[in-house]
Amino acid sequence: MARLPPGALMQRAVAGLVTVCTRRILRSGGYGARVVVLAGAGNNGGDALWAGARLARRGAHADAVLLNPEKAHAEGLTAFRAAGGRVVAVADAGEALAGADLVLDGMLGIGGRGGLRGDAAALAELLAAGRTAGAVVAVDLPSGVDPDTGETPGPHVVADHTVTFGTGKAALAIDPAAAAAGVVHHVDIGLAPYLPEPALTVLDDADVAALLPDPGRESDKYSRGVVGVLAGSAQFPGAAVLAVGGALHGGAGMVRYAGPDAVATEVRQRWPEAIAGPSPDTVGRVQAWTIGSGLGDGRGADVEAALAAGLPVLVDADGLRSLPSRFDGPALLTPHAGELARLLDVERAEVEARRLHHAREAAQRWNAVVLLKGSTTVVAAPDGRVRVNPTGTSALAAAGTGDVLAGLAGSLLAGRLSPLDAGSVAAYAHGLAGRRAAASAGYPSAGDVLAELPAVVRSLRGAVGAG
Repeated sequence: MARLPPGALMQRAVAGLVTVCTRRILRSGGYGARVVVLAGAGNNGGDALWAGARLARRGAHADAVLLNPEKAHAEGLTAFRAAGGRVVAVADAGEALAGADLVLDGMLGIGGRGGLRGDAAALAELLAAGRTAGAVVAVDLPSGVDPDTGETPGPHVVADHTVTFGTGKAALAIDPAAAAAGVVHHVDIGLAPYLPEPALTVLDDADVAALLPDPGRESDKYSRGVVGVLAGSAQFPGAAVLAVGGALHGGAGMVRYAGPDAVATEVRQRWPEAIAGPSPDTVGRVQAWTIGSGLGDGRGADVEAALAAGLPVLVDADGLRSLPSRFDGPALLTPHAGELARLLDVERAEVEARRLHHAREAAQRWNAVVLLKGSTTVVAAPDGRVRVNPTGTSALAAAGTGDVLAGLAGSLLAGRLSPLDAGSVAAYAHGLAGRRAAASAGYPSAGDVLAELPAVVRSLRGAVGAG
């Protein structure tokens, strides 16, 4: 800000906000539209008022509801009134909202904590009750969400679109706050050279493609990695089939399955290239283990043997019941919210409300990377690094999809990826496979998701070539 004229950053943000509103939301480009600005004190309200002013100059009918008229952004309010905008009392906001084509939420910005209160909470309630038929556009982030954690500690706005400035915010990547953001649009205002190291990272196709194991011309099945899969039971034989399938598509050169003869027979029928034995000490040498999917009870000794091998390990589902107090070597845990709640002795709702917090807590407690599955998958390392997967989809809300993920990530561990990289790459590819499966199957099964993995890996490799 010291290098620019006063207000320059705000005007860059406002220009981007208005561009998104006119190109993507207001079909007429603004002319004749009815716009309501909900403006709090400070710069967030100023952004909204300046945007309302620009839309009014384009022919929109603009009203502003000021939460604190005495502390409203002075320059923004002056510009808004000069453009023909009208200030509406909070008591009359319901009538204004009812006829709005567009509502700009500028009540509370990145400095807000603890949810909305008073008039701001009442306005958010009006929006939630459907008191406006127009699109709700959050300015930088929905008012009332915690910008740094993705938590929603109280009343908050649920937006159709969020136009965010300068850099991403955790609240726009992690549920439950991310679910309140709608479609997110990023506006570059020139902050990149001045930003510190990120608190969390969201990978894209090129990032993931660069992390995928890349066998050389002299590679063999052993140098590509050998993964052991300890999964499945008489009750859940399909878990073994799906986990082995995920592992075979993860780049490892060989998959060794350890489990009951009856389950091993099913695994070999579906995947004849897999090698099978009844227990971890009978399948032969491996370079990483995937443990737990559909394992059921009565396999504690096998789990302990695999964990004691000192190899990189992925622990999923039933395997999470046999964790050591801390891991000494590379480890990746893949719980869903219910499993993590049991591990941390808290309620599931508490984990879902504070996903980032609890993933980090578990990562530090067990000295392991924790991949917390869910609508937004969080991958947290014990050293504090966090990645959030952007490819999540409801298509993965089907029995067995977690088994596919476990096998895939375990195979990447065997391919010498770190637990953080293996979890991140697996979650990303798994999400893309879910999306592809939904596009062709409507309501895909875990088998449909598994079947799409080769195409996903192929397309990601293409991203490397294109780069």
